[in-house]
Amino acid sequence: MGLPDAFSFMLLMSSLQTIILKVGHLIKPKHEGRVKEGFKIMFLNNESTKFKNVWTTHSRSPIAYERGRIYFDNYRRCVSSVASEPRKLYEMPKCSKSEKIEDALLWECPVGDILPNSADYKSSLIALTAHNWLLRISATTGKILEKIYLGHYCKFRYLSWDTPQEVIAVKSAQNRGSAVVRQAGIQQPILLYLAVFQVLPFSLIGILEINKKIFGNVTDATLSHGILIVMYNSGLVRLYSFQTIAEQFMQQKLDLGCACRWGGTTGTVGESPFGIPCNIKITDTPPLLFEVSSLENAFQIGGHPWHYIITPNKKKQKGVFHICALKDNSLAKNGIQEMDCCSLESDWIYFHPDASGRIIHVGPNQVKVLKLTEIENNSSQHQISEDFVILANRENNKNENVLTVTASGRVVKKSFNLLDDDPEQETFKVVDYEDELDLLSVVAVTQIDAEGKAHLDFHCNEYGTLLKSIPLVESWDVTYSHEVYFDRDLVLHIEQKPNRVFSCYVYQMIAQGRIHLDISGQEAWRTQSKMMYVKYC
Repeated sequence: MGLPDAFSFMLLMSSLQTIILKVGHLIKPKHEGRVKEGFKIMFLNNESTKFKNVWTTHSRSPIAYERGRIYFDNYRRCVSSVASEPRKLYEMPKCSKSEKIEDALLWECPVGDILPNSADYKSSLIALTAHNWLLRISATTGKILEKIYLGHYCKFRYLSWDTPQEVIAVKSAQNRGSAVVRQAGIQQPILLYLAVFQVLPFSLIGILEINKKIFGNVTDATLSHGILIVMYNSGLVRLYSFQTIAEQFMQQKLDLGCACRWGGTTGTVGESPFGIPCNIKITDTPPLLFEVSSLENAFQIGGHPWHYIITPNKKKQKGVFHICALKDNSLAKNGIQEMDCCSLESDWIYFHPDASGRIIHVGPNQVKVLKLTEIENNSSQHQISEDFVILANRENNKNENVLTVTASGRVVKKSFNLLDDDPEQETFKVVDYEDELDLLSVVAVTQIDAEGKAHLDFHCNEYGTLLKSIPLVESWDVTYSHEVYFDRDLVLHIEQKPNRVFSCYVYQMIAQGRIHLDISGQEAWRTQSKMMYVKYC
């Protein structure tokens, strides 16, 4: 475990520094900060501000949500949730099963960028179809603006951001070979493919194959922020620079829409039937940036300065988290975090998305926000301490008494301990960060009789103080899968029930006064009756 050499460490630091620089150079509209603060004050301080369930719908296919848009029927139908009641934006023509959209990402034009076409300044849905087409679809009309054929040598299935809003990675399904090949015990050398594109205008960076002859008995791989992450059954995680790999092992530079000769065949790159050949084939082990062993390959990097979180690679260590310095693998003081709880579901930990360098540790009855600070008189060493804790609203007594009567009539009292995630006690199920309003949102659930009652609480991100609570009217079954989104004046709850039944509950903010924001001539409104007027000059 550790860093191979100083040069590799510098490469890794360079990759991570790029992330900070890109985040730091985002251009914000002039009045955006003041408008958000005004909305936040109205949202939190107006006691008459409530959230009302305005729309409920059910579907046999997955429901997805992205930035005010709800997607149904494998992204074929789009509904806007911005209006007082959701309305249909568009519905694409029906298609065969082989043409359905399997995964999608929403691309939004960054403010300040100069783009070749005026249409490019509007949001687009980047979609991957079942028959290996990559599409750019207008997010407002559903019109296909661009299409790229990836090829037929593998089944591409997943989309993810390598660099958010800039570079996408298209990942194939794992190549397990035919049943006959598996029965014969023949190993398939190629595990999967990763196709990497710069977005808007679309340009190909390259398609990389993950070969077991090079990486060994690898079980999965992905790309994030320019770093190739390779995982193994043993729990080992290895990091490589994708840029270094592309520069060293790219066989031929390919440009979309250009003629190409490959393997004795001539065609146009990105068009059917030629597609895009795999043009990055690693022939030797690339330089290793970093490696570490962790239970279930769980590994995160974050903090200031850079630290990482792992669970020691032993099953009995599940629920134990080590926070270590990236530069030398040293364990931070108080860097072993283990929540004192007894529950069926595991607690979870992650670096705070607000870029503060803090850490969020979530258990069934508490949310700990931890901070990473220098040890006094020793700037090279760091320590973990509690910033604040959010506690579930429950009784302190964890013991339950049961009375039984024996055959002789003697009353016997037995005591047993409740689990920390017992459904009859308030339990935390979802914790998220709302970046626009700088709030922590927490979903807490309590089982009352046969129904689970949930409420969405908003806490101050700086001190953890409870600021507002929104009850959800629908029953919450803890055995189902749930997603909850908060987007300014919208709360959206997506639930997956057995037998692929999906439900969507939409809540809109209802205030006694109407809130009207005038931002340099552009108007944004909030609901009903009496007018309150706020203007930022």
